[in-house]
Amino acid sequence: MGTPVYLTKEGYQNLKEELEDLKTRGRREIAKAIAEARDKGDLSENAEYDAAKDAQGHMELKISKLETKIANVKIIEDSDEEHTEIKLLSNVVIKNVKSGMEFKYAIVPEEESDLQSGRISASSPIGKGLMGKKEGELAEIEIPAGKIEFEVISISK
Repeated sequence: MGTPVYLTKEGYQNLKEELEDLKTRGRREIAKAIAEARDKGDLSENAEYDAAKDAQGHMELKISKLETKIANVKIIEDSDEEHTEIKLLSNVVIKNVKSGMEFKYAIVPEEESDLQSGRISASSPIGKGLMGKKEGELAEIEIPAGKIEFEVISISK
């Protein structure tokens, strides 16, 4: 058994769908590309054939990694208890003390982070720095650009 991969139900479902897509559509497309390249003649000097075989190898490796990841998934669920401190699956509003800018984030497992969607990983520098903080508390966080201080404005689930 490998290292546990913590995901929400939604994240787990997305992984399963990605795996199914690679196993069906992805494999079909690669097989078609290989067949088309093979039809073009001499395989010893056929760059298209080599590229298609390389793509097949990369895809099979990705399928294998996804299967391993899915085998090690531990589903996390949000409890009904009130969120009085920041933890996994908390929604937070924080304010940069220096600039006054406010940010809204959901704290999620690393596999589901997407900064564009406001979903930050609990294992990122900001995520780690916020974990366990309560409303009104300050979090001093070390980021690549230096230290930054955030005030926790609100926490919800």
